[in-house]
Amino acid sequence: MTSPYDIEEIFPDDSVRLPRRQSGNSPQGLTVTLLADYTLRARGWLPSAAIVALLAEAGVSHAGARTTISRLARRGVLEGSKQGRNSSYRLTTAAALNLAAGGRSIVAAAAADEPWDGRWTLIAFSVPQDAVSRRRELRTWLRWFGCAPLYDGLWVSPHDLTDKTRAHLAELAFGAMTVFRARHVDLGNSTGRDPLDAWDTAAIARHYEDFLRRWRPLLPDIRAGRITGVEAVRARTEVMDTYRRLPILDPRLPLRLLPPGWPREPAREVFTAVYDGLAGPAQDHVRAVASRFTTDPLTDVRAHTVEDMLIGLQGAWAPDAEQDCAADRSGSPTGP
Repeated sequence: MTSPYDIEEIFPDDSVRLPRRQSGNSPQGLTVTLLADYTLRARGWLPSAAIVALLAEAGVSHAGARTTISRLARRGVLEGSKQGRNSSYRLTTAAALNLAAGGRSIVAAAAADEPWDGRWTLIAFSVPQDAVSRRRELRTWLRWFGCAPLYDGLWVSPHDLTDKTRAHLAELAFGAMTVFRARHVDLGNSTGRDPLDAWDTAAIARHYEDFLRRWRPLLPDIRAGRITGVEAVRARTEVMDTYRRLPILDPRLPLRLLPPGWPREPAREVFTAVYDGLAGPAQDHVRAVASRFTTDPLTDVRAHTVEDMLIGLQGAWAPDAEQDCAADRSGSPTGP
């Protein structure tokens, strides 16, 4: 699996770390990704022994896998069911809603270049120096909202804030905070700082290029059906784990501000070709592994596509109110 992107390469003047869910392929993260990729559409059950076997193929020990399942159940991510000596698990409704909303956010981020009115959202705040943890929490969530620090206490985004984001910022603004929309005025000298300078666009472009170099060469083998079984599952998990970081690094920055040939769309096309192209063989392998531990039909074990994520994966398991809640959260760049 790939190493996680180093966020400080993109935002070199800030010491904020992203939440743990962005820190790489921990057994818990891998488990959630596997269940999201193959059971989210119907919140299908998987035998615990099947989950352990699938994690073993990714290098997680049996003891480590069982500990991971227990921890996720205690955290409310998984719920269990027991029949005799056999136990099965599935995603809780709350976890499934968050994963569905996060998946939609990931694939929607590069779906199209949205019209931009030339105005920036500016968030100015002052947090007491001794409130280190609260300052870190605020900065971390500003990252998730697609903002970046232009100066220490002034963060910017090219996008307006949603009602949900405003409400969340109001909860975090325990110090002084001001939010406003404005146009940049070019001072015409070398001392001024452009709002786009809050992002290291050259570093972001390098990450896109790394992604394309890693995954483009696999496309002929995927199209020819030469990647199957455990390799299909492993590659599909890895491409999601890698691609889901890109909307954090490049939160839909307007193309008119970026260098010509910006690689956001090519990266999305390659991601779609890999993720969708491996859906069938990866699903077949997950079903084959699960079938060793249950005689129940495995029709709820289904791989979804990028288009499915974009439309929305909430099914009969999500009441209308919860679907609306998930839609409200869709601006948050979390995901499978």
